[in-house]
Amino acid sequence: MTKEQQLKQEILDKTKEYYELVHKKNQTKPFVSGQSRVNYAGRVFDEKEMVNLVDSSLDFWLTYGDYSKKFEKELATFLHVRWAFLVNSGSSANLLAFYALTSPLLKERQVKHGDEVITVAAGFPTTVAPIVQYGAVPVFVDMELKHFNIDVTQLEQALSPKTKAVMIAHTLGNPFDIKAVKAFCDKHNLWLIEDNCDALGSTYEGKLTGTWGDIGTSSFYPPHHMTMGEGGATYTDNPLLKKIMLSMRDWGRDCWCESGVDNTCGCRFTQKFGTLPKGYDHKYVYSHFGFNLKATDMQAAVGCAQLKKFPSFVEKRKENFKKLYEGLKDVHELTLVETQPLSDPSWFGFMMTLTRDAKFTRNDLVEYLENNNIQTRNLFAGNMLRHPLFEALTQDTDYRVVGTFPNTDKIMNDSFWIGLYPGMGDEAIAYMIQKIREFLSKNC
Repeated sequence: MTKEQQLKQEILDKTKEYYELVHKKNQTKPFVSGQSRVNYAGRVFDEKEMVNLVDSSLDFWLTYGDYSKKFEKELATFLHVRWAFLVNSGSSANLLAFYALTSPLLKERQVKHGDEVITVAAGFPTTVAPIVQYGAVPVFVDMELKHFNIDVTQLEQALSPKTKAVMIAHTLGNPFDIKAVKAFCDKHNLWLIEDNCDALGSTYEGKLTGTWGDIGTSSFYPPHHMTMGEGGATYTDNPLLKKIMLSMRDWGRDCWCESGVDNTCGCRFTQKFGTLPKGYDHKYVYSHFGFNLKATDMQAAVGCAQLKKFPSFVEKRKENFKKLYEGLKDVHELTLVETQPLSDPSWFGFMMTLTRDAKFTRNDLVEYLENNNIQTRNLFAGNMLRHPLFEALTQDTDYRVVGTFPNTDKIMNDSFWIGLYPGMGDEAIAYMIQKIREFLSKNC
């Protein structure tokens, strides 16, 4: 072992020691009813993430590198897809996925300005933002209140000659009706982007969500199913979409050389592009108006360690969901989310909605829970159309709506969810059930 290798090993050994001394106690801290904070989500890690992170930092390769390539390969293997691309966030993953559909390389299937994309208003804004930012037209349909996903009966009504794609999320890990949505897209030759940021590890008919459509997206922000701090990914089996996403992620360049590598094609100075002079450096030829959405190798290093733990994370989420459901299923004032038929969700959260029998408001209940150290969340934007960001847009020009949105508004007014992430033990689950039932006994 060289002196450099010996010193590096000492540093990594000390990193393990530091985890044991500083972080492990927080990861294994016993739950104290009424005192411990029950967060809706959180990081679950050990010394392996920290060792990978420090190992990467010592190499000081600050951009896309060996850990990034390893992560992409292992994520693609896990998902049973051909390609996965690491990006700097789930929002960037949605941006890249949608903008890939705007590439001229797609010819008659290219999404152009003014073309329409079917989506929903109940969810996270960055599922819709890229559509608006590009100048396409989102077409909003309502939700259903059993599985809290898109109402597929409205898809045909939303269709127009301008429709080019469907872009929707699997709500809190519960797959939408993929069979119906996929059949609709296939029938009308539409692209399907699955926002899989809240559903990594969920399956539908035994096949992982995010892999049914043309492109899937994931987020690795700390509350999500696995984390690398900031980070996300897109994935696909389509060779042309793979080429486009790689270009758009990396500045829009035509060259496919990795960072720090030149002349992979062997003809860097011999090709002709556009009206550029023949032999113009292929490293600086651009075929798309792209972005720089790459993550760092240090983030990928953390992701590589998380991915090894990921199957156990999914199982723990399923166990916690089952315990919450069993503990609250007889409560008449709350409608609990039901599992989408044919699916096995990797749950992100536990969704509840007030019934007509409730003699209290959603905020009454969530404030009680928050005051008892239980963190709660609404279903993100609730009804995006009611937010200030739509005030600058004109209906039927910048966006379309299909009918009214009674269910979306019901979610906005009466729904909320609590956590079930893998770091949550039985005591925390029991405490949440206890406090919800305690509130109901006092207010019903």
